[in-house]
Formats: sequence, C-alpha cells, structure tokens
Amino acid sequence: MEMVNIGIDGKRIQVPKEYTILEAAKFAGIRIPTLCFLKDINEAGNCKMCVVEIQGEGELQTSCTCRVTEGMEVYTHSPAVVEARKRTLELILANHKRQCLTCVRSMRCELQNLAEELDVKEIRVDGEPHNLPIDNFSPSIVRDPNKCIGCGRCVSMCNLQSVSVIETVEKDSYTVASTIAGRSLNDLPCSMCGQCIAVCPVGALREKDDTERVWDALADKSMHVVVQTAPAVRVAIGEEFGMPIGTRATYNMIAALKKLGFKRVFDTDTAADLTIMEEGTELLERIKNGGKLPLITSCSPGWIKFCEHNYPEFLDNLSSCKSPHEMFGAVLKSYYAEKEGIHPSKVFVVSIMPCTAKKFEAQRPELSSTGYADVDVVLTTRELARMIREAGIDFENVSDLHFDDPMGDATGAAVIFGATGGVMEAALRTVVEILEGKSLDHIEYGVVRGIEGIKEAVVEAGGMKIKAAVAHGLGNARKLLEKIKAGEAEYHFIEVMACPGGCVNGGGQPIQPSQVRNALDLRVERAKAIYEEDRGLPIRKSHENPRVQMLYREYFEKPGSHRAHKLLHTHYIQRENYPVGGINHD
Repeated sequence: MEMVNIGIDGKRIQVPKEYTILEAAKFAGIRIPTLCFLKDINEAGNCKMCVVEIQGEGELQTSCTCRVTEGMEVYTHSPAVVEARKRTLELILANHKRQCLTCVRSMRCELQNLAEELDVKEIRVDGEPHNLPIDNFSPSIVRDPNKCIGCGRCVSMCNLQSVSVIETVEKDSYTVASTIAGRSLNDLPCSMCGQCIAVCPVGALREKDDTERVWDALADKSMHVVVQTAPAVRVAIGEEFGMPIGTRATYNMIAALKKLGFKRVFDTDTAADLTIMEEGTELLERIKNGGKLPLITSCSPGWIKFCEHNYPEFLDNLSSCKSPHEMFGAVLKSYYAEKEGIHPSKVFVVSIMPCTAKKFEAQRPELSSTGYADVDVVLTTRELARMIREAGIDFENVSDLHFDDPMGDATGAAVIFGATGGVMEAALRTVVEILEGKSLDHIEYGVVRGIEGIKEAVVEAGGMKIKAAVAHGLGNARKLLEKIKAGEAEYHFIEVMACPGGCVNGGGQPIQPSQVRNALDLRVERAKAIYEEDRGLPIRKSHENPRVQMLYREYFEKPGSHRAHKLLHTHYIQRENYPVGGINHD
C-alpha cells in the first residue's frame, strides 16, 4: 500500500494514498464537520460543510471528495474555513422550515447540532422557508420537503436499494429531494422500507405516527389491548435512552410495556418459531413433491412489496407464510381469544417493530383471517420510545424477567430472525434435524451470517444437498434474482431482507447521526447482541419450543394443516411496477 506524508493543522501524519482528507483527518484525531456525507452511501460533497483550506490552492476543497497528495498541507479550522462553513449553514437554515421544538428530530437533528457546534446565533443571509405540500398519504412514511436540506442522502440510499423513487430536483434557488414526477410515495413502487428515514439528517422524512391510536386503545376499557415485540427491538431500543449501541434491553422493555398499560406483553419470537415450523414444512414439501423452487422467505414486508412491483414472476416462489407478527396477530385473535373468552373484535393487537414497511403490511386486506385485521397497529422502535418518555417511565431502572403466558418466551432460533441470515439459520436448525431424523449438537451455521451482501451455502442433510442463499438490502436482492433469471444460479431456499443487515437495521430503529454511522457498523453491533442472546437461551431450535408444540396439539394439529393454512398463510399480488416511465437499474 503506497503511503503519503501530509500535514493537517501542523500535525505530520502518514496515510494511504487513496485516503480522502476527511479520512486522513479522522486518522489524525481531528474532527471535520459534515452534513451530507455518509460513509459508503453518500460521498458527493453536496453540502460543502466539510470544506478545508489547502496551502497553495485558492479555493476551499470538500474534504470528503478530495484525495491526499504527497506534501499536502491542510488547514481544517482556518478563519476562511470557519466563515465558509457558517455561511453554508446559514444559507441552509434560511430556507429551512425551522419548527425545531415540535419536530420529531428535535435534539436528535444533525442540522441543529451543527448550528450549536459552529455557534450560529443569527442568520445573515436572506431566505424564505419552502412552502411545499407534505406527502402523508403513505401508511408508512411521511415526507416533508419543507424541512429538506437537499443533502441527497435519501436519494443515494433509495438508489442503493434499487427502488429509486426519490430524486433531487431544483426548485428556484435551492435543491430539494422529491419523488418521481412529484407523486406521493403511496402511488409509486416504494418498498416502504424506511431506509430513507434512517439516513435523513433532519426531520424531512419520518414514520407515520400511530402512537395516538395506541393511547386511545389503552384508554378504552372495552378493549383487550395486547402487545408483541420483534427480536430486533430489544437490541436497539436502549439507544433511545442513552444505552450503548448493542445493549440488550429486553427486561427493561417488557417492564416499560407493562407500565404503559398493555394487558399482555408477548414475544413475537414465539411466532418466529411457528413460522419456521410452517415454512420448513413448506420447503420440504416443495423439494419432495416437485413444487416451485427456490422457496423465498416472506418475513420482510418491504421485500414482499418490492417483489410484487418488480418481480411478479417470482410471486409463486414466495413462502405463503405470513410474517411472524402477522402470524401471531392471527393466533391472538383466534386461539388466544377463545382461551380468554374474548371476542376477536375486542382483542387489539399492537406490534412493536423495527420496520416501517410493517405499517403498510398491517393494512393489507389479505391479512385478516379472522374477519378482523390480524394486527391493528404497528409502532416502530422510535415510536415506542416516545410513548415511554411521554409516560414518564424511567426505562433504565425498570425490569421484568418474563414475557406473559400463554405464549411466553421463545427459542434462540427465533431471536436470530432479527439479523440477516437469521431466518435461514433458524430454518436449517429444524429442517436438517428433520431430514437427519435425530438431534444434532452443531446448530450454528456461520456461513449464512455476516454482512456480505449475498451469501451462499450448501448444507448436506439426509442424503440431500440443500442449496441456500441469503441477500440483505433490496439492491442485493435484485442482483440475486437477476442471476437466477439468467440461469446463472440455482437454489432450494432463499432468505431476503429488505433492509441492509436485516431487521436490526430496519427503517424504524433508533436513528444514529452520521458521526456514529461513519465510525461503526450498526448492523454488526446490534447483531452481536442478537447472537449473544441466542447462545444464552436454553432452547435454540424452533421445533423444540414447548409452547409451539402446545399450539399444534391444542389447535393447529400439525404444520401445514387446514387450520394452519387458514390462519397462518396468505397470498401476494402483482402491483404496478412503474407508472411514470421506468427506471434503469443497470
């Protein structure tokens, strides 16, 4: 690796030749403020906030795009640099809809933080806040262009997801992110994954807030309000309360939910175990009976919507299993309602999810097998945190060791659903033992773990070779499906997650600023906690979950039974691909 010698603020350092000035400054322990920059996502130098002065050059340079050269002398906080940054920030603020106190990102806004860091107390330039219509027609995502600062992060992320329904447009004297043809996200092939929200530095993108619906339900004495939580929530919600990234806050979360007034607090992991029983059976039946292969997982609603828009030829490959929380909702409004002697219409199911796409999923008419919506409301991890703060609950100092019965705690196989490769690994733990006809000690499948975009594996069991693939992020899903269409690959089983890294990095998870995202990989840190919990649980295989076994004995009879299909399975529909002209993803 070729190295170069440079000076930054008088400090002599040696760094790789391919480094940018921003990377070199980080190596030297010198902070350069950024706004549009997001490592591996948006590195275009759009905002000019990271400008630096280079000796011998007249114009200031953006440090995120300018490469180091031998003997370069860089000044990161010279008077000219500081003044330029302040002017840039003032220009942005002059056109920004400054509703900071009531904004969902208040105190967590990168623009707000920069104004404090650069000591901007007044705006010395003329400007006028935008007055553009707010797009709130989607059940998942609200887009407020009046708060947009034109950084381009959401556009880059949407393109990385290969969804590409957001673009940068020029409006008079400013740049703003808009949608294709100015249409609502609800009228475009948006996957509702919410990754655009996760990278937005301000409040221009946010999830549709459904907390009031939950508060109203909790206040209604005629309703039996229950809640279920996804595995990825417990390893991220602590971040909202100042806990280190990757902290498992399961017991704090359970206690907080009970204090909020829910009648029962359930673990969606139970339904993840149920999903493996149904999906594993479906896979084996397709393999043995010549069914449509590869079987592709259906747990990620963002992926399902993406497939419905872009790859209708693969709809028959999708598992007919509902996603775990929808499956659990159907169980709660049938088996549980019967056990408790409550009419299904009076069971109000709230799902706490790391995902914005599940808000869209919950209102799908196909997911109402009891005659009522399987799930009534989906809240993101962020929305739950807001409710906890509003209720004055001291999150860090409350604890409850158990989810409520009769569904109770689940297995390690269910916990790992939250990370990319987790559904595949959980399924293999069960399917391999069924094919082998015996219990196995080795149950960890490291080959499907990790953040490589597409992972492949061949697992031998019962004289059969199961060819598997895992893709996370819709851009990778597109690459994998195109490979299959071209006849370049053949699999039995595929796991797809819409969000990069899987649910732990879902669009509804706590938002971390670029300063944190650029320094560490949230996908890795949160997934570590997922796998730690798996290793610490007494039961780590879905088919050994005693509560799931009880459900089959008492209610479903066996995986794939008539009643199981009625309540736990669904179907998918072809959706309009691109109503305004098409997108080139080559």
